[in-house]
Amino acid sequence: MPKPHILLFSKTTAYRHTSIEPAVAALLALASTSGLFTAAHSEDAEASFAGDSLRAFTAVILLHCSGEFLTVKQLGALQAFVRRGGGVVAVHGAASGMKSSLWYGELVGAHFDMHPPPEPGTVVAEGRHYILGNATGREHWMDEWYNFVTHPRARQGLRVLLRGDTTSFQGGRMGDDHPLAWVREFEGGRSFYTALGHFDEAYSDEWFMALLTRGILWVSQAVEPWNPETRATGT
Repeated sequence: MPKPHILLFSKTTAYRHTSIEPAVAALLALASTSGLFTAAHSEDAEASFAGDSLRAFTAVILLHCSGEFLTVKQLGALQAFVRRGGGVVAVHGAASGMKSSLWYGELVGAHFDMHPPPEPGTVVAEGRHYILGNATGREHWMDEWYNFVTHPRARQGLRVLLRGDTTSFQGGRMGDDHPLAWVREFEGGRSFYTALGHFDEAYSDEWFMALLTRGILWVSQAVEPWNPETRATGT
């Protein structure tokens, strides 16, 4: 089976995260050193989402993409890609993108609403899944604790992997159940979203980068379902 080839896309037309550059560097280095996938980086939507350009890729990572970063035609190319079985990993700020598109909200799983000031908090893992590996969550994780316009669990077929312990941070508006990462089988493809990853430090953190690695492989359908008896690391 050929290695997944990943488009790392980070175009922004609204707020631009300063962590984009270190994240791009970390993910390209991961592709090179792990040998698990290959990757190319772009912020050129006209070239990347034109014609059959996406056919070269197994999955797309939407890295902090903000604002209306795709035209209607380019969004249609992404939709066709997903319907051909393409995978999408959406990271943190990507939930703030394309608020004009209901379909994009379905793909990512929710549209961003707001966040309180960043502070450390506790991340709780739900059940077992390939992306989680043996992760049991994370205490003292520093991030922006995103609130969403609609509750992600309301999406049919969406499975939450990580949620926030709402006693550990302020400003949550999702009730006691505060999803932070999830997966979905959607229109023939797969999507994985993580609301974590605002700060540069996330992209040198072993726990977080392991989640992204397994997320990339899962949406690329390059792995078998998570089996804790046979897979100790999930990679």
